[in-house]
Amino acid sequence: MESNWAAEHLQVIRTLMERSAVYRRALAPIMTYNGAVGTVAAIFGWSRKIDSPRGFIAFWACVAAIAMGGSFLLVRRQALKAGEPFWSPPTRRITQAMLPPLTAGMIVGAVIFFQAASEPGNIGNISNVLAMLWLPLGWVVLYGCAFHAAGFFMPRGMRLFGWTFVVAGCALFAVGIPDQLQRVDAAYGIMGVFFGAMHLAYGVYLYFTEQHRNET
Repeated sequence: MESNWAAEHLQVIRTLMERSAVYRRALAPIMTYNGAVGTVAAIFGWSRKIDSPRGFIAFWACVAAIAMGGSFLLVRRQALKAGEPFWSPPTRRITQAMLPPLTAGMIVGAVIFFQAASEPGNIGNISNVLAMLWLPLGWVVLYGCAFHAAGFFMPRGMRLFGWTFVVAGCALFAVGIPDQLQRVDAAYGIMGVFFGAMHLAYGVYLYFTEQHRNET
């Protein structure tokens, strides 16, 4: 039985490596879509002054659901176009690799949501500090871990993208947030830069590099 499992595992890895170029092309619209969603959400949430900790967490949970739903539809469409099954063994491997850190981020956000005060500006409540400053950075680091894990089954750029999130998030943890920034401004700035601008930049990079490869 172990020999069958090993053979299946090797076949999945071989398939993933063979399809790395396909996944690279598929990532361009997904990253661009998620970057656009993240950027618009950051601007909208900041301009609408969604500044209570519970409101902030609930708002970004809805944004994450929209991003995941749209990504699912894009992947589904690409699978149908290529005539391949959507929930294939390679897809399961990538999902299993990303699931632990993403689940951790969801659980941490839920715990802080139920502990945080619903009123904005309650400086004395440590849960508010966690929700509006440290939670976004925690999401950044865990998201980077998820992408780095998926990168072992996909092109090397995915691992580098994940490392960027991990290193930058930890660096902000270390240096702290400048005192002149309001807590809500810092929170939306972090979310907009990492989950908006960086995804857009990576999506555009993938699109143009792949277009250049096709031309040559």
